[in-house]
Amino acid sequence: MSAVSIFNDVIGPVMRGPSSSHCAAALRIGRLARDLMDEEITEVLVEFDRAGSLPTTHESQGSDMGLFGGLLGWDADDERLPDSAQALADAGIKLRIETVDVGDPHPNTYRLTLRNAHEQHTLIAISTGGGMMEVLSIDGVPMPMDGGYHETLIWLPKTTSAEFEADEVLHHDAGECQILQVKSAAFLDTHHLPVIAVKRLSPVLPVPSRKDIHVPFTSCTEMLTHDGQRHTPLWRLAIDYEMARGNFTEREVIDKMIAIIRILRKSITSGIVGTHYEDRVLGHQSGRFNELMQAGKLLDGGALNRIVLYVTALMEVKSSMGVIVAAPTAGACAALPGAVIGMAEALDKSEEDMAQAMLAAGLIGVFIATRWTFAAEVGGCQAEGGAASSMAAAALVTLAGGTRDQGIAAASMAFQSMLGLICDPIANRVEAPCLGKNVMAASNALSCANMALAGFDPLIPLDEVIDAAKNVAAMMPREHRCTSLGGLAITPTSLEIERKLGARKVQGCSGCGCH
Repeated sequence: MSAVSIFNDVIGPVMRGPSSSHCAAALRIGRLARDLMDEEITEVLVEFDRAGSLPTTHESQGSDMGLFGGLLGWDADDERLPDSAQALADAGIKLRIETVDVGDPHPNTYRLTLRNAHEQHTLIAISTGGGMMEVLSIDGVPMPMDGGYHETLIWLPKTTSAEFEADEVLHHDAGECQILQVKSAAFLDTHHLPVIAVKRLSPVLPVPSRKDIHVPFTSCTEMLTHDGQRHTPLWRLAIDYEMARGNFTEREVIDKMIAIIRILRKSITSGIVGTHYEDRVLGHQSGRFNELMQAGKLLDGGALNRIVLYVTALMEVKSSMGVIVAAPTAGACAALPGAVIGMAEALDKSEEDMAQAMLAAGLIGVFIATRWTFAAEVGGCQAEGGAASSMAAAALVTLAGGTRDQGIAAASMAFQSMLGLICDPIANRVEAPCLGKNVMAASNALSCANMALAGFDPLIPLDEVIDAAKNVAAMMPREHRCTSLGGLAITPTSLEIERKLGARKVQGCSGCGCH
């Protein structure tokens, strides 16, 4: 798979829905499955392993919504996504979801069987966190793809040989024939070949994959060795990294991040004004916080109060199916941008300054994603909220004009403070305690940023903290990793809220077969 990209893996995608590992990743899997069927699907069987996270969360946390939208060819921020189940039924696509005992090693595994009048195919893929995904196999043949290439799949007689100008060509044995999997920047012309069948799967990632990518470093330790005594600011090192990864100019990298910041600022404004959504645990609360803050009736938190306001506003936008940016995930979408934009406005900083801070955060996220994961199904909320807090701490140091090493120290301290955090969504919705955990992540980031600026010693290097979080996750029971089978999720009140929401949803169901 390709090297981590800030705009693929860390800051993004731009999306709607409660969970990026459920909604956005599922949508991307659905898009690839749609291409596999030449956009003609009449029947879909979706299977989830009983021991994974999806049997208990696929409906309430948005896997269904995202997958159906992908099968329909929609984008991750399409405003029609909340109604994708009905749209799938209206398109004449028959759907069946089953729980199976197959022992899938990854908790977020999607097994799809797709049919139309002419053919049937199977596709197995996993959601790896933050909206990223990997296809594992097609029709039982191992066929790795990450959604970054134009993938041309060519079924040929076994005796046929062919040469292509491509980034990579994989040869697969398919019994009586062979399959060539051609990864390239554009689809292959196959008219000169004795093809049995051809499939063309379009890329689903904003930053494409390509051959011979050489990034300057992939870990914090490597970055420090690479930079040495130059003490280059983190945001500058992030630009160097993403220029190498995405083949961008410096200006393109900055402008991409400014575009994301403008989306986030618009979402914050809409959140404060007010949001509404029926299938929701909490209503609009950030508006009242804003009123009391403006009237001076809250405890004096300085810029932290503005940060709390922005974090809560973004979380409310997410829970109302508004447009957010997974940074690094949808469940932890508010801590980093709320902290950066709130503090930047308090300091009268420009959008360029905000972009630099977000890029510094993105680089910390690269180190986390490369060594581990952002998926709560794998690592608990320490993988989401912990990562977000670590990234935000480095961003806030950058806004303050701190050094490279101060940013790394802040990131390390912030992550250390979040080890062991479980993922236990109340009523099986990604709203609470996610709201409080995002506020905590942002507040922790501010505290650790100031501690780093004052020269506090983090003691444990950032890479070692990431590895420690990974080791903690390996000891964490499945019930505490986004299955809604432990923690606050199974309290009597949580179960009663879930029952009431479920009853309300069924009463409003239009008979689309999604329940």
